[in-house]
Amino acid sequence: MPPDHRNVGYERLFGDDDLTFGVGFPLTGVLESQPDPEAELRLAAHAESVGFDAVWARDVPLYWPRFRDAGGTFDPWTLLGATAARTDDVALGTASVVLPLRHPLHVAKQAASLDQLSGGRLVLGVATGDREPEFPAFGVDHDQRGDRFRESVTALRAAWGESFPELEGSWGRLDGDLDTVPKPTTEAVPLLPTGFARQDVDWIGEHGDGWLFYHLPEDTLASYLDDWRAAAGDKPYAMAVRTELAAGLDDEPEHVHQGFRASADWFVDYFRRLDELGVDHVLVSPGGDDPERALTRFAAAVVDRV
Repeated sequence: MPPDHRNVGYERLFGDDDLTFGVGFPLTGVLESQPDPEAELRLAAHAESVGFDAVWARDVPLYWPRFRDAGGTFDPWTLLGATAARTDDVALGTASVVLPLRHPLHVAKQAASLDQLSGGRLVLGVATGDREPEFPAFGVDHDQRGDRFRESVTALRAAWGESFPELEGSWGRLDGDLDTVPKPTTEAVPLLPTGFARQDVDWIGEHGDGWLFYHLPEDTLASYLDDWRAAAGDKPYAMAVRTELAAGLDDEPEHVHQGFRASADWFVDYFRRLDELGVDHVLVSPGGDDPERALTRFAAAVVDRV
């Protein structure tokens, strides 16, 4: 039998048939420099209070100015640990940990620790990474990132699910005389490969506990969901979509990067269609000059109506 991964966070996002909503750091919208940490944590607590089901932290090990995005600056483990202390039951997600650039035994311990200290709220998005200059900085061959990703998933499963495992990979070797503690609140922290992670859908369906993907046109999304259901059965599908609320766009939305600028009514219809297609969770980004007001407005105008 596969390991039990249905912790509290996973159940919050995927435990019933309703579409759930999450938001991602930096909630202040500051991308290229360090955001105010107190503002970030205050907004995370506010997002929970108005009804969002998850807050997601990105993993950007090094800042590359060409990308114009520091990913929120803060390490995801530290940021989500602080968020856990300021919230009660919102799921804590990573979107996504760059496995080829991290030692899998460190990831296993960090993830299990956060899962335990948050009462089982961690949902672990994992990826291969998309910033090529980071790889030589860590002494990792960019062309081997798909192989290292698979190795890391195997190592994580063993570290969480076995006592004193025997395992070997390019990362090192365990001979059965060492163990990784703590263990997660369930037999495994739920893993959501992000994008294709240099794998095929069948591999993701077999080894992942869900799939986290990017915004797609609805026709393309329907095709992807058909492939996913064939490979993974009823495992959940989550996606990120940029959402900018705007008045005066009742009929047609404006396309923005990875999403839309549209009216609340349009977004309600859009997310209802996604729900009918079989999407289980959406990571949205309300944005706006006043982030707290934007979170409140989006939750009331869209989330509560979907």
